[in-house]
Amino acid sequence: MSFDWAAAGILLAVAVAVVVVAFAATLVVARAVGRHSVVDVTWGLGFVLVAVAAYVTSGLLGVGNDLVRLVALVLPVVWGLRLAIYIAWRNHGKGEDPRYAEMLGDDHPPGAVTAHVLRKVYVPQMGVMVVVVLPVLAAMVRTSTVTAVLVIGAVIWLVGFVFESVGDAQLARFKAKPENKGTVLDSGLWRYTRHPNYFGDFCVWWGIFVVACGHPAGLVTIVGPVLMSYLLIGVTGKELTEKSMSSRPGYPEYVERTSGFFPLPPGSAPARAT
Repeated sequence: MSFDWAAAGILLAVAVAVVVVAFAATLVVARAVGRHSVVDVTWGLGFVLVAVAAYVTSGLLGVGNDLVRLVALVLPVVWGLRLAIYIAWRNHGKGEDPRYAEMLGDDHPPGAVTAHVLRKVYVPQMGVMVVVVLPVLAAMVRTSTVTAVLVIGAVIWLVGFVFESVGDAQLARFKAKPENKGTVLDSGLWRYTRHPNYFGDFCVWWGIFVVACGHPAGLVTIVGPVLMSYLLIGVTGKELTEKSMSSRPGYPEYVERTSGFFPLPPGSAPARAT
């Protein structure tokens, strides 16, 4: 058997349990430190924990291919650790994220847990994480090794990882200079796309999906990268960021010449069309 459906079901149950525990622990930390923005660190770290749990569990079950399992472990772990560390560094010493503060309202003490914040922040992120991580679980239980698929998936992942990490580093350096306050970053990767970090995230999860597709059964996990793409482009990523940036001086001109998501030459017709 080249794909173990029973083992996949077990890994899914393990993933759900890990996600629930991770976010429950995050709630405890949020109450202690008085801000729910700590959940952004869990977003990256949660994928790390699920990938490690899936790798260990698949090993104990004796399923999957060792090389494929290792690749399916390394890709989300490296991505998740970098993201968690970066967000923890970025948020260090800051107060509550304005998004979460708005959800709670002025009448709630810092870090207060309400049905509203659970419904708007924690439960949706838990659900999305379980869906997005499906390609990792699928890759852990297939026994066939299709080298070309692994290489293509890893290359797509690497492109995404470079875009996301370099884009974040360029933005951090830009914001660190007082003279840049209130201005728009339009150099480096930000010259070719208004959202190199979100584009990188997009590539990371499509790359992991390709790794899972060494067996046709992995195709069913396409719901993971599709959901992530939808969120990055149309909901919490590009759309939300541009809404908050729209009134900044110089931003409308930046939008006119720079691609909205996929990297394109600045000022080109396709870039202006987005």
